[in-house]
Order: sequence, then C-alpha cells, then structure tokens
Amino acid sequence: MATPTTILKVPFFRPAIGEPEIAEVVNCLRSGWLTSGPTTKRFETEFAAAVGGKYAVALNSATAALHLAADALGLKAGQAVLVPTLTFAATAEIVRYLGGIPILVDCDPTTSNMDLADAERKLELLRAGKIPAAPRRETEVVGIIPVHVGGAMMDMNAVNAFAKKHNLWVVEDAAHAFPAAWRPSANAPWQRCGQNTSAVACYSFYANKTITTGEGGMAVTDDQQLADRIRMMSLHGLSHDAWGRYSGGGSWDYRIVEAGYKYNLTDIAAAIGVHQLARAEEMRLERESLARWYGEALGDVAAIELPNVPENRIHSWHLYPLRLRLERLSIDRNAFFAAMREAGVGCSVHWRPLHLHPYYSERFGWTPDLLPVATKLWERFISLPLFPGMREDERDYVVEVVRRICADNA
Repeated sequence: MATPTTILKVPFFRPAIGEPEIAEVVNCLRSGWLTSGPTTKRFETEFAAAVGGKYAVALNSATAALHLAADALGLKAGQAVLVPTLTFAATAEIVRYLGGIPILVDCDPTTSNMDLADAERKLELLRAGKIPAAPRRETEVVGIIPVHVGGAMMDMNAVNAFAKKHNLWVVEDAAHAFPAAWRPSANAPWQRCGQNTSAVACYSFYANKTITTGEGGMAVTDDQQLADRIRMMSLHGLSHDAWGRYSGGGSWDYRIVEAGYKYNLTDIAAAIGVHQLARAEEMRLERESLARWYGEALGDVAAIELPNVPENRIHSWHLYPLRLRLERLSIDRNAFFAAMREAGVGCSVHWRPLHLHPYYSERFGWTPDLLPVATKLWERFISLPLFPGMREDERDYVVEVVRRICADNA
C-alpha cells in the first residue's frame, strides 16, 4: 500500500466520558462511600427501568454476570450448555467454572449470531455419540447462551421456542446489546434486550462497550429468586450485602450461606455508569449515524461486504465488522489488518472462534469440520473504529485507508 502523505492516528475506540461522570466520581470520593452502596443501588434501579426488567444486579464484569446466572439456574458439573463458537472467551469459560461442558454451535452465515439449526444438529450428534467434548451420549444439555454479536439481537422468540422444545434455560450474553431491541414483525411492539427475553440477560460495561464503568457488568432478570441468588453469590455468599452492614441501618452480624465470590460493582464505577446510562440512546444514535455513513462511503467497494442489519432491529452498533471478499484481494485478512495499523487506523477482529483455540481443540477435540461456517467466516472479519465523538477527519481517514488498501491489492 502506498504510504499516505499524512498519517492520522485513529484509535479503535475512545470512551465518551463527560464532565457529569467526572463530577459524580468526585462526589463519590468525597462521600466516603467507595464500594457497593447508594450509587450502585441507583445504577441498578435505573438500568432495570431502561431495559424493562424487574431486577438488576450490578457486578464487576459481564463474565461475573454470566457465571452467577448459570450458577443461579443450577448448572452442575457434567451437564452441557449450547454456546456459540463465534464469541469471546467468557461465554464458554463460565460453563467450565461450574464444571459444565460447552457444546459449541456454528454461526449463521448472514448475521454471525448462533445458528439454531446447527444447535439442533449438535444435539443430534450428541445423542449419536459424535460430540468429542461430551464423554457420554447421555450428557444432559440444560441451557443455551445466545450472543447478540456486534449489537444486532437474535430472534428471541425463536431462541425461546428452541429452548422450550429441548427443556433448556436461556441466558443472554448481551455484552454488545445495550441499548438494543427487536420485534418479530414490523407491526409488533419493540422488545428491549432484557425485557423478559431470557431467564437472565448479562451486560458488559467494559471500557470499549456502548456504555462504560471502566470495568463492570449487570445481570437483569424478572425472577426475584434468581436475582437474590446472584446478589448473594456476588458477595461471598453472605446473608445480606455489605451496604446493609455498614450503612448504619443494618446489623453487624451476617451468615455465610454459600461459598460465594467477590463480584460486586463499586460506587466509584457506578458513578460513571449512571451518567453513561442517561446518555445511552444519544450515544447509540451517534454510533448509528456513523454506521450509516460508513455504509454510504464504502458501499461501492467490491472487495468488502458491509455488516448485515436484520430487519426489525434497533442495533446498538457496538461493532462495525467488515467482511473482506478475499477472492477479490491479493492479500489475506492479516495483511489487511497490518496495513490498516501501519496507516495509523486502530482495528480489531471479532473473533477467533473458540474451537480454533488450543483449550477447546486440544482438550475437548473440537475440529473445524464440526463448525465450518465460523471457521471460514472469521478469516474475513475486520472491525473498523466506531465510537461516539469520532471526528469527521477520523472517519474520513478510515474510509480513505480502507479504499486505498482495497485498490492497491485488487
């Protein structure tokens, strides 16, 4: 690729932190209450209202939310859970935390989300004794964890119908999907992710997510028993939380009723979250505008395929993943990635499928032939920068670089 005259450094992501977030953190520091307390409670209440859920439990990561959701639903060692292979490590590793077996499912070639038809095939292969990860064909499959890749929700009616057919619980990995929504038809009302779409919906507030607390997550459910279990297990399995012990209104005494974890969110983090939450739709609309602009500016480039936007979706646009048409390029994805980075454009790949990682291939025997769509598809992915506050010169430069690489390597 010809080196541009001027190289502009464009990050893959830049957090949109404003003065209200900073002021709230300062107030929190001055209050003397730094760990889980009144600001965390406020964040939980406001987040539950934002997604239309009854109960929200703030945690230190989406991984923690997924782990505690599976625990609350009773996942036991030796039981299996259907998990997409095209996802981040957390979706499957939390199954392993509890001694369960992740049954990897291929992705839909259009949306990149979990392919329910392949999930059906995986259950048939399991019953036939042809799933290498399962030591016995009688292995009980108890749950399914769909992921809304990039922020475009799956058809949750179809997911829940599949789950009901096979007697499975549903936990949503909604790390990318706030604020997102779907509806089954153009005339149906919108259903927000977390609005009774699953037993538990789990969100991420990591630094590069659609709203951030630096590190953080949330579990949302309409089931009070699940919420109570998640909350209890998030703080060492104590009989009541630390806020109740130290706020002046609670007893000093407590009982350990389970061997829990240390997964609670701090008030310092929640202080950022409450103001990010207040601007969530404003920031989503800005990301949507950028995504639309990318589509218009790159729509005529033959060597790339733009992200698919399913009908009847409110897309959160956490990611903007291009698919390279490698047959129209003289370089592969890795060389394309290197050229982008050399030109100063931050980019990423979402993701290397789980079955192509040593842990799942060597320990559990997953092979590319069992997950052919994801195996081929991930070699074409490259995610462009997309974030609120992205300047016009930055977005223009990203498009200039993409077009130049495609032209130079046609």
